[in-house]
Amino acid sequence: MANAEQIAQMQKGAGFIAALDQSGGSTPKALKQYGVDETAYASDAEMFDLIHAMRARIATAPAFTGDKVIGAILFEMTMDREIEGRPAAEYLWSERHVVPFLKIDKGLEDAGDGVQMLKPIPELDALLERAVAKGIFGTKARSVITEPNAKGIKANVAQQFKLGAQVLDHGLVPILEPEVSITAPAKAEIEVLLRDAILAELDAMPGDRQIMLKLTLPDVADFYAPLIAHPKVMRVVALSGGYSREEATAKLANNHGMIASFSRALTEGLSAQQDEATFNAKLEASIDAIFEASIT
Repeated sequence: MANAEQIAQMQKGAGFIAALDQSGGSTPKALKQYGVDETAYASDAEMFDLIHAMRARIATAPAFTGDKVIGAILFEMTMDREIEGRPAAEYLWSERHVVPFLKIDKGLEDAGDGVQMLKPIPELDALLERAVAKGIFGTKARSVITEPNAKGIKANVAQQFKLGAQVLDHGLVPILEPEVSITAPAKAEIEVLLRDAILAELDAMPGDRQIMLKLTLPDVADFYAPLIAHPKVMRVVALSGGYSREEATAKLANNHGMIASFSRALTEGLSAQQDEATFNAKLEASIDAIFEASIT
């Protein structure tokens, strides 16, 4: 449940949001990047133990604090586990001063009208109640846009805002993530349609509630400035979307007021085989680079 200090940190805090929310489908790739291939585990349970150990190693590293990492997005299974003997969300806020979010989406529908909509989320109200009880501040849900289809984009954004309203009803702050594929041939055209659709939904929102947006870094610098300035938007964050950390931070630095929410670009260069000093130094360098791009 959002509290005043966490809201202030999300609205004005200098730094970025770490995305530590790889789900079942993306976990093998994340582990492989970390130097752990499929031969290291024989079951999903062992795989999830390994990814949790990686996340805990990141979360307990000296550089991973609210001074530069203002928030972190967790996978549901991470929320249900402990870090250093404390529930993960509680540990992040109490020990690291990092605001915890929860990934709530359950994957994507098949492509249609140039988009992939969110799959239904079973028992969502129960999940949101559990998240509140565990000290979660907000949620994140990802859908995808690949073509400049106005009908599809409008439907995709409408679905995100409908989900956001349900999240807000539980006292949580939703991060809406209608991702534009960085390989889309008409990416800039998609971004025009997406920005217009989001602005229309924002203008129709009742009351003074606020949402957050997680968007692909745009082709045109400062393209999302109207969203950043909108009174219904708490923060606009950027996904790395497949760009390397160097590419992502360079693009982010050209989008003022937008901050990072990187996953693969954050963990790039980290390895299970590194000793603690090497691991911590690599992570600190990554955090510093993403932080600098987020405050430019």
